Amino acid sequence: MTTLLDTDTDLVEELRALLAGEPDPIANAANTASLIYTRLPRLNWAGFYFLQGDTLVLGPFQGLPACTRIPLGRGVCGTAAARNETIVVDDVHDFPGHIACDSASLSEIVVPLTIAGKLSGVLDIDSPHPARFTKADQALIEAAATIYAEACAGGQGGK
Repeated sequence: MTTLLDTDTDLVEELRALLAGEPDPIANAANTASLIYTRLPRLNWAGFYFLQGDTLVLGPFQGLPACTRIPLGRGVCGTAAARNETIVVDDVHDFPGHIACDSASLSEIVVPLTIAGKLSGVLDIDSPHPARFTKADQALIEAAATIYAEACAGGQGGK
């Protein structure tokens, strides 16, 4: 079982406190992206894409300008959303159909967001370093996605 490091636990608790009592998904996405981007080392992008029909549309983020729309099933984000599962990519050049919004990105993790039992989008984190994301990072980012979803569902655990 993967455990969070003390600094990861601090980030989780800080995010929980930051989003407490705020159900607005845009405000929560902005604060979540900012916290992750500023607290996790070796990142070049952290942000959200929200599901609208069969397309992921860019939401709040930190980093360089990004692709605005990603069809379900395309790229890492669209594939993670279509499968409704976390995808960790050690080398984006090895991912078939990778969409290069920033040519500096070399590794990526994408976590689907489920709010009130429905897929609502993805949390996307990129790094300019290959194989940047460990199992502990995956657990941390999945925890952040859960905290975000719970806050947006009014703290009702997505129910």
